[in-house]
Amino acid sequence: MFDIGVPELILILVVALIVFGPKKLPEIGSAIGKGLREFRQVSTELTQELTREIQLDEKPKEEAEQPKSLPPEEAEQPKSLPPEAAEQPQGLPPEAG
Repeated sequence: MFDIGVPELILILVVALIVFGPKKLPEIGSAIGKGLREFRQVSTELTQELTREIQLDEKPKEEAEQPKSLPPEEAEQPKSLPPEAAEQPQGLPPEAG
């Protein structure tokens, strides 16, 4: 992640030991560990929540895309148009004849 090798890590620990002292170093390490643990937990929960929300959003879209099946008696027979609609095409004005 940070590309830190063993020599760099030892240097960081020595500087931290000099700056904070041997009594404070375990407390600081513990606090950093707790902070990282909480950060991971919150980020995992957020990722799971976003995944659930995305799945819930996509579910209605999938249901809308699927054609609803007709009962067998309606699927076999095409619906007939009323006599008025069969005589006059839609969108055209009636002829004044």
